[in-house]
Amino acid sequence: MTALFITRQDLVQSSILNGNVDTDKFIQFIKIAQDIHIQNYLGTSLYNKIESDIEGSSLSGDYLALVNNYIKPVLIHFALVDYLPFSAYTLNNGGFVKLLPDNAESVTKDEVEYLVEKHRNFAQFYTRRMIDYIRFNLEKFPEYYSNSNDDMHPDDDATFTGWVL
Repeated sequence: MTALFITRQDLVQSSILNGNVDTDKFIQFIKIAQDIHIQNYLGTSLYNKIESDIEGSSLSGDYLALVNNYIKPVLIHFALVDYLPFSAYTLNNGGFVKLLPDNAESVTKDEVEYLVEKHRNFAQFYTRRMIDYIRFNLEKFPEYYSNSNDDMHPDDDATFTGWVL
C-alpha cells in the first residue's frame, strides 16, 4: 500500500471538496496524482524517501517541512485536476451512472473543464515554488539528484502546455 502524502482532511479543508463526499469516491485520485505528478517533480529517490518516512512514522525535519509547506498544496490541486472529471460518475452493479443530486443543478462539461484548468494553474504555481525550494536547498535533499537507471528523474518544468498527439 502506498503512503499518501496528504490526508482526507487536508483535501477537504484546502479545496472545494465538500466534507460529505465519500472518501471512496476520491481517495484513488490522491494516489494517482501522487504517483504521476508528485513523483514526476521529486524524482523516484526523494519520492521513495518521503513515502518510506511516512510509512515508518519518521517523517521529520526538512522532509516534514517539504511535505507540509510545498508538497501538500501541489498534491491537493493535482488530486482535484484528476478527480473533477470523474466526480459525477460511478460504476455499480447497475452499470455506469451519472449521479444527479436532489435540489441541485449539474454543471456542464465546460464548467468542469474550467475548474480543472483553474486547479491545474494552482498546482503549477505551487509546483514552481516546490521546485525552487528544493533546488535552493539541495544539501537538505540529496535524494533529489540520486536517481539512476529506470528511476524517474525530477522534472524541473512546472508548466503544463497540453498534450501533444
